[in-house]
Amino acid sequence: MTSPNSLVRRLWRGRPEDAPWVRPAFYGLLVATTALYLWNLSASGYANSFYSAAVQAGSQSWKAFFFGSLDAANAITVDKPPAALWPMALSVRLFGLGSWQVLVPEVLMGVATVGVLYAAVRRRFGAGAGLVAGTVLALTPVAALMFRFNNPDALLALLMTVAVYCVLRALELDGGAARWLVWAGVALGFAFLAKTLQAFLILPVLALVYVVCAPGGLARRFGRLGLGGLALVGSAGWWVALVELWPASSRPYVGGSQNNSFLELTFGYNGLGRLNGDEVGSVGGGGRGGTGGELPGGMRLPTGAEFAGGPGAPGGGGRGGGWGETGLGRMFGEQVGGQISWLLPAALLLLVAGVVVTWRAPRTDTARAAFLVWGGSLLMTTGVFSFMAGIFHEYYTVAMAPYVAALIGMGAAVLWEERSRLLASAALAATVAVTAVWGWMLLGRTPDWQPWLRWAVLVAGCAAALALLLAGRVDRRLGLAAAGLGLAAGLAGPFAYTLATLSDGHKGSIVTAGPAGAARGGFGGGRGMPAGFGEGRMFGQGQGQDGQGQDGQGQAQGMPPGQFPGGGQGVPPGSFPGAGQGGGQGQFPGGGQFPGGQGAGQAPGEGRGGGTGGMGGLLNGAEVSAEAERTLLADAGDYTWVAAAIGAQNAAGYQLATEKPVMAIGGFNGSDPSPTLAQFKQYVAEGKIHYFIASGGMGGGMGGSSSITSWVEDTFEKVTVDGATFYDLTRRK
Repeated sequence: MTSPNSLVRRLWRGRPEDAPWVRPAFYGLLVATTALYLWNLSASGYANSFYSAAVQAGSQSWKAFFFGSLDAANAITVDKPPAALWPMALSVRLFGLGSWQVLVPEVLMGVATVGVLYAAVRRRFGAGAGLVAGTVLALTPVAALMFRFNNPDALLALLMTVAVYCVLRALELDGGAARWLVWAGVALGFAFLAKTLQAFLILPVLALVYVVCAPGGLARRFGRLGLGGLALVGSAGWWVALVELWPASSRPYVGGSQNNSFLELTFGYNGLGRLNGDEVGSVGGGGRGGTGGELPGGMRLPTGAEFAGGPGAPGGGGRGGGWGETGLGRMFGEQVGGQISWLLPAALLLLVAGVVVTWRAPRTDTARAAFLVWGGSLLMTTGVFSFMAGIFHEYYTVAMAPYVAALIGMGAAVLWEERSRLLASAALAATVAVTAVWGWMLLGRTPDWQPWLRWAVLVAGCAAALALLLAGRVDRRLGLAAAGLGLAAGLAGPFAYTLATLSDGHKGSIVTAGPAGAARGGFGGGRGMPAGFGEGRMFGQGQGQDGQGQDGQGQAQGMPPGQFPGGGQGVPPGSFPGAGQGGGQGQFPGGGQFPGGQGAGQAPGEGRGGGTGGMGGLLNGAEVSAEAERTLLADAGDYTWVAAAIGAQNAAGYQLATEKPVMAIGGFNGSDPSPTLAQFKQYVAEGKIHYFIASGGMGGGMGGSSSITSWVEDTFEKVTVDGATFYDLTRRK
């Protein structure tokens, strides 16, 4: 039996064959990553209020926890399965509601991903390669963003990395391989419960590499894959089956679907719709568009205006279907490049080099299999992200970060071992030089931010490349110094972007990494939405006048005064739904109209991703005043929902402030057909809802939610509370 002292020594010392520095260096990497990601964490507040509201609901109701409901009264769910919410909800249940309680589980997922990646790379390529891979991952800007944010992507990245690790372990074995494939299936199954079909992007790569490269007979290899497949189906299917079989009348509506079906959500809005852009209920999908297009709720853009990726309404124009230009250059473009692509050219070069070096190895060679698994996963994910025409946000690229980091660590190790050969040293030098030049180009996109850095990166990288080529093959110490300088030059840009990311808070549905001056694409990088649309001031300041909708002073980055995103003229700040004062109907040149109501003269933000109400609550939860909170909490125990609001983000702000259920009419966009007008009238007649909060969703919502808004406005007394407009559903006109 192992004594406690010997166990401690083993944990500190590591494997007997390891150098004394290996295990302390690994622990140092984990500690440094933890400290880095925890720094300034509370600046993001509740981050994405949409998911934080569901976390709060799950901490109060086990039913809401299971389904991923947006409120503890279980009106409607988020538009994803709930696995990513579960760790955060358990944290809030244990420690209470707060920013750290929501976000620390995400940080721990990031640290765990770094640890798993290190373990996967070091098994075949050594501790040095594992440390390089872990460091690259930790310092990737989009990873530093999303491992401190409460979207599902953090858990997805962790589970995908675990799945690759398990497959690599299975490739090492003949007997015992089935156990690791089962664990890989479990990881992919729970990844599906985090973000549906995105979890299966690398499944063909993993299966193909295993069948081709694994030891044992072909029949045995297929048999083991079958066991892994059964584990995948079981680990994901149990929840799907329960939701589909559960009577619809006693469970929340499946948010994001149009027919209250999780299968429809999976294969439609979250599945094929992401690929072809035909996303029913989305504000940017479906390939709609045209001059002077129509926004949800009947809002019209003026003739000639453009919105989120092309002419006309959301989804119009552009090959990206409203979510940015598609094609091979997407990952390197203005919107995405600074998030993930710093070392992407190097990873692709090292993938080719690794395959060439191991080309003549036996079929079961684990080094070549590792390059094929990590490289194939990167190519598959990059290809899908590059050409998907549906909803695409820059932060999705965090899924690529472990694959890029692994290839950097493995490829550098292989070429270092082969450095005595001219071609290998030349390839290593070329990789360092290309990385330095690309870093110089990326830093050039923010010329006013740390302008010295881009030249330091270029000079240091080129010097390191030259030293590796000329002297690295014959002098090991000089080669190590040159390699270290090259690594530092390659990481300087992403490290600086990561520090800029950590120094600022990120809130809302659309967030990006990097300094404030970096290019951003609003609705996922679409043309027409200004930089910073979802992060900070949306439409600037200015007091609108009822019925006139005068232009405000544009304060957002890339937002000239008096221009609507994409080319429309005139943002009527007194008419845009959201926080602030003003009403009436703004007039655009060209004949278009922007609806009034309780418009926003101001849409001030709090850091990137902020916005008070913003877009009527589409991008982030509204700021709730103390007076509004007191109003909602008065007699709160007498109602199932203290309020109802169009759109989940608008409802989320009030729910997080009061910690009481607030019904999100129409789900995230206000476009889901739940509740219907008849259902809402029934809830009101039964005294289940106290207030209706005006100015939610996209201009009052779509379809049924729009009719609910009209009925409430025509039927009930309006109450103004510290600038916000409520309708008291217990007081008819």
